[in-house]
Amino acid sequence: MEKTKSRKLNISFESDMTFSSFNESKGKESKKSSGGSKGRIWEFAALATIPMVLVFGNSMLVPVLPEMQRELGISKFQSSLVITIFSLVAGIFIPIIGYLSDRFGRKVIIIPALVIYGGGGILAGFGAIWNSYSIIIIARAIQGLAAAGTAPVAMALVGDMYEGGTESKALGLTEASNGTGKVLSPIIGSLLALIVWYASFFAFPVFCALSLLAVLFLIKEPKRNKKQELKQYIGKIKELFKEKGSWLITSFFAGSLGLFILFGVLFYLSNILEKPPYNIDGVMKALVLAIPLLGMVITSYTTGSLIKKNGRLMRWLMNIGLIAMSISLAATIFFFKNIYLFIGLLTVSSIGTGLLLPCLNTIITGAVQKSERGMITSLYNSLRFLGVAAGPPLFGWMMDKSDRIVFITVSSLSFLTLGLVFFMIKPPRQVN
Repeated sequence: MEKTKSRKLNISFESDMTFSSFNESKGKESKKSSGGSKGRIWEFAALATIPMVLVFGNSMLVPVLPEMQRELGISKFQSSLVITIFSLVAGIFIPIIGYLSDRFGRKVIIIPALVIYGGGGILAGFGAIWNSYSIIIIARAIQGLAAAGTAPVAMALVGDMYEGGTESKALGLTEASNGTGKVLSPIIGSLLALIVWYASFFAFPVFCALSLLAVLFLIKEPKRNKKQELKQYIGKIKELFKEKGSWLITSFFAGSLGLFILFGVLFYLSNILEKPPYNIDGVMKALVLAIPLLGMVITSYTTGSLIKKNGRLMRWLMNIGLIAMSISLAATIFFFKNIYLFIGLLTVSSIGTGLLLPCLNTIITGAVQKSERGMITSLYNSLRFLGVAAGPPLFGWMMDKSDRIVFITVSSLSFLTLGLVFFMIKPPRQVN
């Protein structure tokens, strides 16, 4: 593939999987003047705070869900809705927010979203003080709406700011930051619960304020092209799905499945670890929850740093990741009573997720022109959120039936996704 003097990057899939060309804007060139590698490090750090804050919104609450059930007198299903309503609302509104970010800019969306996100945390905290489950659910819905304007838009912003291997590295860092938040948040949530179980709600605005300052002062958004009318914009999206829908939909489904399994497993572990034969609770429970997540974090960052634009490597890693998920989740059927083997197998599954997600992020972000990138990445993140939303209640329902049903189901879904990814996503050996 030939690079032109205008530095147009053409990304082509074999046969019907042809990536759209996209041109670098002057804003993209501005990354060179941002203080070199030192400035880029600060940009990376600021970008990383956005998905981390988003993850705190769900994962910090996972360890305290059993205590929430006891304190508010609610059922396991009702406690799972505290996670589900947040993710469901975010999933619904992400495509709308994505369009707005394409039209008006990324920071214009991210900044107010962080403010509202923090405010929702305060409202949820007072709902807990007033012993009102309804207020907590309303506050979580507000937070979900705000969440739609955070990490999904940040993914599009990364695509605007960087290209090539730097873009892949930044997306890998974003996924690793997401995972790091998942590792730290159960521990932080458990430590805060030593004060009072709902302390995590009041911690949200603190994290949002730190991220807000980083976005305001450390990220310089590239200038945007001419705004598109909604009709023209939707027409381009339809054309894109008509041309590349088969592999795009497969990619969306695979990303959604990864998050469905991850949050479902976290919910499952949070509920069973406090019971015999494990009898693990408090901070120790959070540390156990963090083990599989740490495997995903390290793998995500390493994968993002290695893949660059190597399509052949991406395909190998995606399939290896799904094989690891399928086999390890199937093996837990026989070993879930042994805590060491059980957590070890779940860690292997999380490593598989860490191989899968950065590759999907890079493929999807590079699939379209910058002007439509916010919508496409938002649709992708919308389905990821819906996967998170479905995880806790469906895992809770399956847990009531049988532990084996839980892992037979998710291992079967992983194997099915492996087949779809293997046959539908075929990038060239080298994506330039």
